Amino acid sequence: MAYILKNAKGGIIAASATENLGQDWLFVENDAKEYLDFLEQALTEGDAFRESDIHLARVLEDLIALLVARNTIRFTDLPQAAQKRLNERQSMRQKTQLSGLLDETTGII
Repeated sequence: MAYILKNAKGGIIAASATENLGQDWLFVENDAKEYLDFLEQALTEGDAFRESDIHLARVLEDLIALLVARNTIRFTDLPQAAQKRLNERQSMRQKTQLSGLLDETTGII
């Protein structure tokens, strides 16, 4: 059971999987092609945003590192939560880089 909201041209602009949000919302079966197509498109667009966010996060990490290295800001000027996340990510990145150095099958670096 799903509900959809359509624009003036008949295209779906919103969907709800559980409840009717108003009189303009229309009931459709969960397996309705137009509903499934809308969900697939929304998920694809969401994936693109997540991918972009990942790259942007790395840019911001590098920017903060550069500003700290040039003494433009101090790392301790950042909020505690930001310091914690940056330290965690840096630690994860270092572990990943170090784990790539050792061939676990041969034990050779």
